[in-house]
Amino acid sequence: MARILLAEDDTSMREYLQRALQRVGYEVEAVGCGTEAMPLLESSHFDLLLTDIVMPEMDGIELAQKASAIDPGIRVMFITGFAAVALQGGRTAPEAKLLSKPFHLKDLVMEVDRIFQTEDQHGRL
Repeated sequence: MARILLAEDDTSMREYLQRALQRVGYEVEAVGCGTEAMPLLESSHFDLLLTDIVMPEMDGIELAQKASAIDPGIRVMFITGFAAVALQGGRTAPEAKLLSKPFHLKDLVMEVDRIFQTEDQHGRL
């Protein structure tokens, strides 16, 4: 079973996404910010980091960079309503999918499934 670390500062959105992904068979650990995610990344293996970009304390781009440094094989997907603004300014993020809010839950599940199906085809999961 694929393990997902979800970092989303909006409590209702975090709980909604966690339940939806668990319902389709993913193991999901959810946290409210990047600083809460770091100890989990350092102590456990996750197949996917699903993170909002705009969060307090540590934004999703910095979190993704640190996660990739800890585990170069981790896949990253950003979910955000501020994608164009957050990705400006010369900041680079690891190779990642981007899903802009608002999105339908089925689109999120489809994109997550697609990430893992692609990896399956290449024998890396």
